[in-house]
Amino acid sequence: MSFALQKIMTKSRQLRYLAEYSAFQCLLFIVKSLPVSATIIMANTLAWTIVNILPRRASRYDVARDNLRIAFGEDLSDTEIHRIVTGMWQHLFRMVCEMVQLPRKFRLATCAEVLDFENRNECVQAICSGRPVICLGGHFGNWEISVHTFGHFGFPMGVVARDLDNPWLHDWFRRYRESSGHTLISKAGAGADVSDIMHRGGMVSMLCDQDAGRTGLFVDFFGKPASTFKSIALLALQYNALIVVGGAWRLPESQQKGARWVRFCLSTQDIIDPLEYQDANGVERLTQRFTTSLEQLIRKAPEQYFWVHRRWKSVPGERKRKRVAPTDPGASPVQPG
Repeated sequence: MSFALQKIMTKSRQLRYLAEYSAFQCLLFIVKSLPVSATIIMANTLAWTIVNILPRRASRYDVARDNLRIAFGEDLSDTEIHRIVTGMWQHLFRMVCEMVQLPRKFRLATCAEVLDFENRNECVQAICSGRPVICLGGHFGNWEISVHTFGHFGFPMGVVARDLDNPWLHDWFRRYRESSGHTLISKAGAGADVSDIMHRGGMVSMLCDQDAGRTGLFVDFFGKPASTFKSIALLALQYNALIVVGGAWRLPESQQKGARWVRFCLSTQDIIDPLEYQDANGVERLTQRFTTSLEQLIRKAPEQYFWVHRRWKSVPGERKRKRVAPTDPGASPVQPG
């Protein structure tokens, strides 16, 4: 590629990033100007449009439907699938609005109005134990509420997240997540930073429900093998770190009456001590336990889970086919030996 073409592409990319960030700032301005009831109506309208008007490929409806079939079986009716997929998009749009409103609506003084803290004492005992702590969640509920809660109560964490392609958007989210005292850690090359925090007896927060590829550890997730990162279990075992599995999910509308903003259940689903997993199969058993705990959490409000993520993309025993440079016109891809 010529230097001139590279320069044109770089300029085009910068203009696209600027347009995305400008649109994002406009969205922030609109949401900040609206009452909570109006943002709920807006989120529901956008969700209905995506599910019922846009092509299914654009809404990733088929991906979500297939994942729900895997998770809950063929007995799940089409009507129930449609309800959950619509609810998922409603939840995602509401979550964006809640993120914008959160700095004004959610502070230490208002925590009791916003949160029902399930298994609070067990969680506090874990993070005050003097041992390093790994807080695990998934793309479930409003994970930003979870992170901000610990920050407001004076428990700073290293939050592991993927860098956004758009540098302006990435910088906004970095400042947003660090506003309550946390430190954003890039998922790319996070090992050194996370190890340093673990060595100091600190806390890190990460998501544990992404496909780890063919080299991941396959454990059951909703009854089907899903490739999972074994680095979490290895980290816990190496540093004797407690694992706290939890998340914040929006309570049903029947429990929102009288709320000044929105009410969530901040649930500590499980606390795992790596000292119980010191045998030869410890990594697999520990990985299975936190995966099962996340599944139990998702079952409480399945419409608040990100079902369009290809969680079961990798297949156990499947090996990647590798193409080689052909030596003649009849050459074909070969399977590595």
